Amino acid sequence: MEQRIGSSSQPLKAEPVKGAGFDPAFIPGLTSPASGRTEDDGPERDPEVAEAEEAEEAAPEQEETPETSPSEPEEADADGPVFEASDRRARMVADHRGVRLSLDDQECEFRWDEIGAVETETARFGKRYTVTVHTPDRRWYPIEIEAPARSRFTEWDEQLDAVLDAYFEEDAE
Repeated sequence: MEQRIGSSSQPLKAEPVKGAGFDPAFIPGLTSPASGRTEDDGPERDPEVAEAEEAEEAAPEQEETPETSPSEPEEADADGPVFEASDRRARMVADHRGVRLSLDDQECEFRWDEIGAVETETARFGKRYTVTVHTPDRRWYPIEIEAPARSRFTEWDEQLDAVLDAYFEEDAE
């Protein structure tokens, strides 16, 4: 039996322009080796960003017209009832366009033809008003709004019922 004294690892073979010796951000198998770009070529960009910038440069300049933006409310149909309830984190708006829910930085919007049912629930104790939007594909989206007082629950129920009677029932028939 033969024994060796010292390390059993073999010396590494030097490969040109690869590895951490030349690029400290290089991780074998996860990142590709540095490209052969020079400083004269400019900074390296992601392919998606480069394609988008090239498309913007190739597109002809269009003059912007002062039309109404999609974020502005439509005044023609805004005569009907509107329900709006909010607290420090959550907000719900129901009007002629549909139902919009937002919690912190998350938002969702439902048109009236996307809604299967709207359910409200009040907490037995406390001031939480829960509105749940049900869709026809058996998904539901609840939002809890903290009311300033429990007396607002009946007011909010009446306002939401008026909106649902005006818009939801029309589309259901």
